[in-house]
Amino acid sequence: MSRGFLEIVKDQLGDGNYSGDEFGGAAGSSGRGLPTGQAGNFMFATGIECSYPTIEHGRVRRDQLEEGHHYGRWQEDLHLVKDLGLKYLRYGLPYYRVHQGPGKYDWEFADQVMAEMRRLDITPILDLMHFGVPDWLGNYQNPELPVHFAEYAEAVAMRYPWVRYYTPVNEMYVTAKASAQDGLWNEQLKSDRGFVTALKHGVAANILACQSIARVRSDAIIVQAESAEYMHDASPEPRREISMQNHLRFLSLDLNYAVAPDAEVLLYLMDNGLSREEYEWFMAGEPPGHQIMGSDYYGHNEKIIKPDGEMIFGEDVFGWYQIVKGYHQRYMKPVFHSETNVADLELAPTWLWKQWMNVMRLRQEGTPVVGFTWYSLTDQIDWDIELAEKRGTVNTNGLYTLDRKPNPVAHAYRELLENFGQITVSPNTELFEITDQPARLKVEV
Repeated sequence: MSRGFLEIVKDQLGDGNYSGDEFGGAAGSSGRGLPTGQAGNFMFATGIECSYPTIEHGRVRRDQLEEGHHYGRWQEDLHLVKDLGLKYLRYGLPYYRVHQGPGKYDWEFADQVMAEMRRLDITPILDLMHFGVPDWLGNYQNPELPVHFAEYAEAVAMRYPWVRYYTPVNEMYVTAKASAQDGLWNEQLKSDRGFVTALKHGVAANILACQSIARVRSDAIIVQAESAEYMHDASPEPRREISMQNHLRFLSLDLNYAVAPDAEVLLYLMDNGLSREEYEWFMAGEPPGHQIMGSDYYGHNEKIIKPDGEMIFGEDVFGWYQIVKGYHQRYMKPVFHSETNVADLELAPTWLWKQWMNVMRLRQEGTPVVGFTWYSLTDQIDWDIELAEKRGTVNTNGLYTLDRKPNPVAHAYRELLENFGQITVSPNTELFEITDQPARLKVEV
């Protein structure tokens, strides 16, 4: 009786574990182990909550770095990041404190933190504008904002030339909506024209900042964090205003990535102050840098509008996977799950694993999901009311308490890191790596 090939292989080479066997029928590497920070590793991150909008018509500044005690405990915070096993940190310098005026900067705090981050081998994803601007710039209705912010972005890039990852303007859509349509922060307007004005200024600032950064680092990586949203219409008769909101949610990224908005949205923009010349400027092309689409998702990002108009949270009706799949198909960029949390201490570990399963599902389908973030490192203040009032309520959504003690989700995140920390940055391949090659403008072929 003739022998089969496998019997011969085992006879000649042994029963596995020989050199090269990982490439032919063996289990290979599972990706288990804490992150190493190598170019081919998936990017696990946390963030330090750094929002600083104004409320009460500019009279009160909500600085979450201050309210979360980061200014006094920044060294401890950075060591928590390192000790947890993370290599990436979404970090926002306090723009309103650093940029003192045209060409004027106060780098004292920033220099200390950035030096320690570099010493600890933590890679910052540097957040340059997070829901607020310096007092001297006023608010998002100021047409001079894009030019002044571009100057600031270039100054940061020149001061810290070793930094490569940036989020120039965090959540451009949410910034404009909260500031000029919902009346919560900054200019506190409640108008469509105010919203369009804030949005075009925020997106223009983001584009010019990318250009400024690219002049200093041609290989810059832009993680464009934006809120991933969807509204479910629970009425038997479809409502136009809800359909419109589901179109508008793409608006900031449409303008940023030069993707033509839907016709109805374009008419809305023109009716509310966007000129044809401005539109053509946005549509000229996407900004420079290696562009990654960051997608933030919380349970309240999905909403159900009942027939009587009552709004209820719709978390997990679609979930991050289904919603972000639509964003990816629209923009065709690598994806970064750039924010998530839940304020229930008992449910947080489950929420973490549910979000991770969403990431894994999308990767298994071939979508290049390259990073994941639990936001934030510590508990936050008053985000249950979107910072609209200064109540001092502690939201228990951090990996650690404000006393820097671990919440249950910190242990869950550590377990996740130990088991998935060395998976490849792009699913099913080691071909895709973060290299130091300059970004190039691309054309479709």
